[in-house]
Amino acid sequence: MTPLNLIRLSAVALFLSASLALAQTAAPAAYAPQKVVYHLNQDGGEAGDGYRPALNNIENHLQAVGDDNIDLRVVMHGDGIGLLQHAAENLQLQGRVADLKNRGVDFLVCANTLTGRNIDPDDLFEVFDEDIVPSGVAEVARLQAEGFAYLRP
Repeated sequence: MTPLNLIRLSAVALFLSASLALAQTAAPAAYAPQKVVYHLNQDGGEAGDGYRPALNNIENHLQAVGDDNIDLRVVMHGDGIGLLQHAAENLQLQGRVADLKNRGVDFLVCANTLTGRNIDPDDLFEVFDEDIVPSGVAEVARLQAEGFAYLRP
């Protein structure tokens, strides 16, 4: 191989490496902006471990689309409120929920469930008045009517 061919081959290899790196960092741009509602109403088990797959899905979704390219809401009612009940005492769940909130995810809690189950919002991890919606199922339907995609992990 001549020195000129070696230089050309090196230049092509460098170009391909740079293109691959650029494609990997630019992956979120491949998706149009998204509006998504995740619906949680399942029981997470005694230690709340059953909520981890849903949190994984949410984290993976954010990573794929990009935090600034998505409006993501998590609506919880019924047994789904257990996520924030467990997070009040489970430091791992607390960290994951706090991280998602810092990334722009809204966690919305059903007032009907709080009332029906006599749950004090102060017993949930970081739930404020603006996080409480009158009805979880009505909120899911409202968001769908506004163009949010519905996901139930």
